[in-house]
This record gives sequence, C-alpha cells and structure tokens, in this order.
Amino acid sequence: MTKLLSKNDVMKVLTMQDTIEILEKAFADFASGNANMPQRTPITSPENNGLALFMPAYLKGMGALGAKIVTVYKDNPAKFNLPNVMGTILLLDEKTGAPISIMDGGFLTAMRTGGAAGLATKLLARKDSKVHVLFGTGGMAKTHAWAVDCVSQIEKLILVSIDSQEKKEAFKKSLQGIVKSEIEIAERPEDAVKQADIVTLITSAKEPIINSNWILPGTHINGVGSHAPAMREIDTDTIVKSKVVCDFVDACKSEAGDFMIPVNEGKWSWDRVHANLGDIILKKVVGRETDDEITLFKSVGLAIQDISTALNVYNKAIEQNVGVDFTF
Repeated sequence: MTKLLSKNDVMKVLTMQDTIEILEKAFADFASGNANMPQRTPITSPENNGLALFMPAYLKGMGALGAKIVTVYKDNPAKFNLPNVMGTILLLDEKTGAPISIMDGGFLTAMRTGGAAGLATKLLARKDSKVHVLFGTGGMAKTHAWAVDCVSQIEKLILVSIDSQEKKEAFKKSLQGIVKSEIEIAERPEDAVKQADIVTLITSAKEPIINSNWILPGTHINGVGSHAPAMREIDTDTIVKSKVVCDFVDACKSEAGDFMIPVNEGKWSWDRVHANLGDIILKKVVGRETDDEITLFKSVGLAIQDISTALNVYNKAIEQNVGVDFTF
C-alpha cells in the first residue's frame, strides 16, 4: 500500500522538535559517508515559464530513500490560480523500491529549512543568547522563528521586514503561541541587529541587508535566503569576519551568492569555510570556541533534509492513522 499525505496531513504529524532531531541524524549520516545525494537536476519549460528541480537522496542508516520534485511556474497565480512554487515528495521502500508514500512537500520544506537553522543555532550560538532578530516575513519565516525558539532561551524576537505595517502586524500575530518570547517589530534594521545575539535572514534580497558594523561580537547568523549566484543578504565584511559553517560546501559553491560574490571580488576564498554542519555534529570539528567570535551558518537546502523528514512524517502518519492508503 502507498500512503497519500496532503499538506494538512503533514501538518498534523510533523513537529519542529522532531524535525530538528531527525535533521541532526541526517546531517551526521551525510558527514559520515552513509548517505548518497546526487546534485539536484533542473529541467526548464521555457514556453510555460517553468522550472522543475529533481532532488533525490538515500540515507542508508535511516533507511530513507526518495526524491523531492519542486516546480517553479511564475505565471501560475495569474493564469491558473495556483501557487508559483509547489513541491511533491516520493518516498520508496529501500528494500524493494516500491513507493510507500506520496506527500505534499510545501510545509515539509518550510519545516526542514527552518529546522536546519534551528539545529545550527543549537550548535553554534552562545548558550546565553536572549535576542533573536529575524529578517523576512514570507512563507518560511515562521518556521525559522519557531526553530530558533525551540533550541534556545530567547526572550525577545525582533522582526525586520520591508512589507507593509499591516502585513508585519499580521505576521507577528501569527507567531503568538508558536514562540515563547516577547515579539517586537523593528523600526530600523540597524538598531535591531545592534542588540542581537542571533540574526536569521530568510529573504529574497539581491543586495546585502545587514552591515558588519552592526554586528556584535559573539553573534550567530543564519543565512538562509537569497541562495542564487547573483543574490546575497550578507555583506562581504561580515563574511570575512565570521567563522563560516555550510550545510554542504559543494552545494554552496554553485548556489550561495553570499559567498560566490566575495570570492569573485577576491576578498574571500572557499578554504575559509570552517566546516560542514555534519562535521560539527560528529565532533570532527569544534564549532564555537569563544563567546566573542561571530559564527555564520549558510544553508541552500539539501535533499537529505527532505527525505529524512519525509520518512519521519510517513512513520508518524502510520502511527496516528493519518492520510489515505491506495494501491497502484
């Protein structure tokens, strides 16, 4: 039997705490050579202004085998009343190759992306961190607020966004009950960052939106948005002065404009990357060494995150009798 899981089904069974725990195992598997993740494969449909991305992975230690397909069709909202970005995950039985689940990948992607930032915060931020500044109020911002709140003793969350005041207030309201901390809306980004212990950026900025002069010693930064070669959220000086950890440096080399632009400027080099996240989990490398150093986690998103989280969703759906079973 194959289990069909809608977005609502996934939302019923997937928690942030579970997501972070699963991702810690997944990144460890990957760093230990116990996972296979080919490079994501893009296929374009120019006549439809569309793009499909195929992201397979196999985590042997977890028995998680499958692929996520993400489509980006920019005309969908106007022409077809559909989202411009959609995701679907196919999960396979590792022993037989039979499909065991097809599930919506939208909420899961937001959870695994936020969860990775939460995991990095757990490993790299100072334990006495109290103030989290979050740039962005888009679709994935909520899970990043949730994830950082899950792993820290944050007392104040400050929201920074170029959106309207009405939208910022609505986003703030949506976080009540999800995060435990006080929530504020920043008037000026500079003033917010100058009091931050943790800064998370999840925007589509093309140019830097933070400045190294704003960042206090000991700050931890999660750079999650703007993962395209010509886009960046973080200025070069911040990159230069930070201890850099990647989700996977090889993926960042082809997608992370935050790094690619300073490399092309001749102001930074890839050998400055301190480690991949999995190496810190396995204690191959020490993460934060002092309370004064600035740590920076850059994430472009990996298929191992999707497939490991999807297996957890599938198992929880069986336990809780969620979803629809069908036979091919």
